[in-house]
Amino acid sequence: MNKGIIHIRSIAEVYKYLLAETPPHPLITIIRRWPEVNVDLTQVKFTSDLYYMAMKREISGSFQYGRNSYDFQEGTMIFIGPGQIANFSHAAEFAGKGTASEGWTILFHPDLIRKSTLGEMIHNYSFFEYDTNEALHLNEKERKFINTLVDTIEEELEQNMDRHSQELIIQNLETILKYSSRYYDRQFYTRTNFNKDLVSKFNQYLRSYFESDEIMEKGIPTIDQCGEALSMSGPYCSDLLRTETGKSAKDHIYTQLIERSKTVLLNSSEPVSQIAYKFGFEYPQNFSKLFKSKTGMSPSEYRTLN
Repeated sequence: MNKGIIHIRSIAEVYKYLLAETPPHPLITIIRRWPEVNVDLTQVKFTSDLYYMAMKREISGSFQYGRNSYDFQEGTMIFIGPGQIANFSHAAEFAGKGTASEGWTILFHPDLIRKSTLGEMIHNYSFFEYDTNEALHLNEKERKFINTLVDTIEEELEQNMDRHSQELIIQNLETILKYSSRYYDRQFYTRTNFNKDLVSKFNQYLRSYFESDEIMEKGIPTIDQCGEALSMSGPYCSDLLRTETGKSAKDHIYTQLIERSKTVLLNSSEPVSQIAYKFGFEYPQNFSKLFKSKTGMSPSEYRTLN
């Protein structure tokens, strides 16, 4: 294990680090209050095999969205997926450390949902890959609704488990995620001015990238590269673009690539394979396949028809 990084594989290991008694269910737990521990975790990062959802109330101050300021102090949620690296002390702060009722944390192992519809669909909830500064900010009504669902899960965990328990727990988890997705959409829509600026900056970044030598050196830009260029995570950038334009970051990347390649095809006599290499394709056939999927014809056919 790398120094300074703790990898947590199970719910039991979480409670081991917290010096607390292991909860009854091995695959899911709700923490209302983080206990004080004798280990300094302020400089430690962690990664886990678990899904992490947390609510923290009363974040001080309002949040600036583009040119506008919105007050969503009632509740802030963060999501961390398996394999993500996070700062433990920061996550604990968001979880409501030191308070008994204003915050909560749900941790659950993928095995809990492995055989369910949620297990098949959870990868669609891209906010598990957002950075913590891209948290979900809830108003009072939204917070109360989510808290009701968490209370229901907790009630199931506290009573004797029966054949309905796991299904009901998963159903409520899925409902939390579906509503969180809706609330993120609302959050994106409130950032209209910022979104328009983002689309402009994103397209400008892609134009500059495709006109530079970077395309040959690094290949087609990844979603994470684009997000980093705009000071946000790749998944957040892509979801925000989709909300504003109806197209994901990957759609925008491929559109720019095809438009740029059309110009090169019509204004040079270079072989298609050489043009493919210039656009960062290791294998020219991959360029031809992508071009045909987007235009309905091969690069050579396009060059001939025009």
